[in-house]
Amino acid sequence: MRYWTKTLCLLLALASSCSLVAQNGGKGKKAGDNKFSYIQALDVLGSSMALLERSFVDSIDIKRLSQIGLTSMLESLDPYTEYYSSEDNDKIRLLTTGEYGGIGSVISQRPDSTIIINDPMEGMPAARAGLRAGDVILEIDGKDYRKSTSEIVSAALKGTPGSKITLLIQRSGESKPRRIEFRREKIQVNPVPYYGVLGKSCGYIALTNFPNTAADEVKNAFLKLKEKHQIKSLILDLRDNGGGLIDEAIKIVSFFVPAGEVVVTTKGRDTRRQSATYRTSGKPLDTEMPIVVLINAQSASASEIVSGALQDMDRAVIMGVKSYGKGLVQTTMSLPYDGTLKLTTAKYYIPSGRCIQRIDYQSLREGKGATVLPDSLTKVYHTRAGREVRDAGGILPDVALKADTLPTMLIYLRYNNDAFDWVTDYTHKHKTIASPLDFKLTDKDYADFSQRLIDKKFDYDRQSSKELTKLIELAKFEGYYTKGKEAFDQLKALLVPDLKHDLQFHRPQIEQYLTTAILTRYYYNRGAIERSIREDKMTAEATKLLEDPVRYRELLTAPKEAKAEVKP
Repeated sequence: MRYWTKTLCLLLALASSCSLVAQNGGKGKKAGDNKFSYIQALDVLGSSMALLERSFVDSIDIKRLSQIGLTSMLESLDPYTEYYSSEDNDKIRLLTTGEYGGIGSVISQRPDSTIIINDPMEGMPAARAGLRAGDVILEIDGKDYRKSTSEIVSAALKGTPGSKITLLIQRSGESKPRRIEFRREKIQVNPVPYYGVLGKSCGYIALTNFPNTAADEVKNAFLKLKEKHQIKSLILDLRDNGGGLIDEAIKIVSFFVPAGEVVVTTKGRDTRRQSATYRTSGKPLDTEMPIVVLINAQSASASEIVSGALQDMDRAVIMGVKSYGKGLVQTTMSLPYDGTLKLTTAKYYIPSGRCIQRIDYQSLREGKGATVLPDSLTKVYHTRAGREVRDAGGILPDVALKADTLPTMLIYLRYNNDAFDWVTDYTHKHKTIASPLDFKLTDKDYADFSQRLIDKKFDYDRQSSKELTKLIELAKFEGYYTKGKEAFDQLKALLVPDLKHDLQFHRPQIEQYLTTAILTRYYYNRGAIERSIREDKMTAEATKLLEDPVRYRELLTAPKEAKAEVKP
């Protein structure tokens, strides 16, 4: 029997036995009884699959159909509960360990279906073999991939560490393809892409996620900064960090507070197996050094445990933008045939007792759509020093900063092939460039880039024109359009797309984007981050705060209650 025929038979056998139980023991049971509903569901599912296999007008892929059904079922619970088939083992391994077997490069797909090397990682096989961003993948091990998908090519690039791989690539500006042969390796993505010193003595560590190496990498970076550069303060940057393993978050908190402190408590429906209290352990690295933790709207999960715990213990000043608000815990569980279920099993609570979950998924399970916790329903909690904090659907920073907004034009540029290709051509013309801190585009460079976009007729949605169209429609509906037609026509004339104007008006932001893209080609992410944090407003504010010990202490101290005036 084929695999899925066996599975179908087993499912039908189970469904048949369930059917008997449902028919013989179902009398007197309430329709809402979970056990009865469970048996009924298996019966209906098994019978439906059997009918589809036997009677549907066309042949069907039972395996694919069952996966679609399972995925849809899990999506109705919450966004974090997911099924991974045996073919997805690399994905779950990457989530938990940050490692996989492959060449160590990000790839991307062009509109014409060609696949290119987008970002070869520093020190990885692809970079060492000489692959560059912009190289078009033609063949892998003799098989043609000229018209494919990034998912298919990604699977072909991955493989057992040590196995040989041969790529046929086409490089821009070259007439003949290149054949490059090298070996795959175990790729371990470093969650700390950069650490360094700002000013005279302020350490900086960027942490991008929480795989099982996160704590070791943070510890290594911190000790090197402390021993080699004698840092007196620290910025821990958790912006855009979507989280990961809770154990790694606890270890990182343990570096900066004494052992035995409660970091997080989890509470699930099954209190015996899904509820636990996690405390700091081991000897801390430093319990006195002033710390600023940077967060933004994409800082989630384990990032919120670290920032929230350090806030509740008054151990660090949290700065930036309100975090994402993910207060749920997922557990991976094994399924038959090497499948994995990543299941939401508990909510977590940080030391003050608050859960910062932002979205209520109870309404989603009831088919009404998810709802967001309104500010009016947030509750007040207190840090150890007595400062007020809230379960506000995320971590509210102690020092709130306004996030920079990107112009619409720049958002489109980031996904535009013409901009990417201009950077590729730039790297071909310049074998070397200045250091990350000294590099600067010339006026000639920017003029050349601008002309490239003009020649290519680069276009993007201008929000002002969209809003004007909406306003005109609304004015017509309410009867004011005729009265204000002359003013509307003047606005239309003013808002005619002018690419030359836009390229000059947004030049500072566009130059910053191009600088980052170019530095990544020569110095990888490390060089791009080294440059960007020197120009980053939030990092500058954090450094300024750490240079002001009086203000730093005040932010971590509960405000004194105003004494009531005594009138004679």
